[in-house]
Amino acid sequence: MGRERIVLRDWAIGAGVAAILVVTGLSGQHSAGHAVLGYALLTIGGLALAARRRAPVPVLAVTGLCAVGYQAAGFDVPAVAFLCAVYAAVRAGHRVAAVAASLIMLAALPLAAMASGLHDTGAAFARARGALELGWLIAAGAAGEALRQAERRAIEAERTREETALRRAQEERLHIARELHDSLTHQISVIKVQAEVAVHLAHKRGDPVPEALLVIRDAGREASRELRATLAALRDGDHPPHGLEHVPDLVQRARTTGLDATLTIEGHRDDVPAVVDRTGYRIVQESLTNIARHAAAATASVRIDYRPDAVAIQVDDDGKAAPDSAPVPGVGLLGMRERVTALGGHLSAEPRREGGFTIRAELPVDHPS
Repeated sequence: MGRERIVLRDWAIGAGVAAILVVTGLSGQHSAGHAVLGYALLTIGGLALAARRRAPVPVLAVTGLCAVGYQAAGFDVPAVAFLCAVYAAVRAGHRVAAVAASLIMLAALPLAAMASGLHDTGAAFARARGALELGWLIAAGAAGEALRQAERRAIEAERTREETALRRAQEERLHIARELHDSLTHQISVIKVQAEVAVHLAHKRGDPVPEALLVIRDAGREASRELRATLAALRDGDHPPHGLEHVPDLVQRARTTGLDATLTIEGHRDDVPAVVDRTGYRIVQESLTNIARHAAAATASVRIDYRPDAVAIQVDDDGKAAPDSAPVPGVGLLGMRERVTALGGHLSAEPRREGGFTIRAELPVDHPS
């Protein structure tokens, strides 16, 4: 559904709820002195729902204040708009705000009923209970949470399918790269080295260098460069390689699955070799993927420290790993270790004392890219 259609639908829902509230107010008994204010609050409370996707917590506050206001004005009308706002807030993940607002409303509505002229405490509580019952609040919150979890599972399933397809494609590219490396790199290197040695010896003896030998030497150099570029392209895929500057996108993507992920960056990303840049990104990517799949964690933190001689990366989670459990070296962890070792760096992966798991990598920046 296009964005414009979504906005129009939200406004239609808001206008419909406002109309229902106003009609309910027209059919009830209330104080004539505050009629204009009451109808205005009924209308505002309904129309505020049009912004529930963009600003669920402010809409929660506005609809709650409007409900308290029209109850104080003498309108015995259910807090329908507030219930819709509770549903929207919980669906957006603001459960604490929804619970806090609901408790405030349950306490404020009897006071608003008494302010409207009801001096009988029992009658005031009866009106408040008619406007907003605890069962309605629980149902609205449960519906919002159920849909939020369903959307989260759908997003995770789609992301898993995409990652599986990308992983298979990457494995195939790596297989081709290994085959090319094993079959061609050595032979081309031998040809290039032998040609260069022959040219060097000819110059040393003062003999003329055959033109064919120079062509072989230059062709060997060019073939070696092209082979390295081809292997790099196969390992990185069809798109430009991602680097540490794209880590915020990884963290934001992790948040969409419900993980409370944070990113801390210290130092400045200056003159980081390309291979270190790519490896750092892969470490964070694989770590967050493992957390989402296996850790059952609620929070994760990513820390990147740009030092003069190295880039230090640390990824922590509060998942189910126990301090005395031994890490299982899966494919992802082995791949990270191979990447870091190839750069002359160090990688540690182990459970934390306080529970959860931590991955630390130190990548020297003086390694050739």
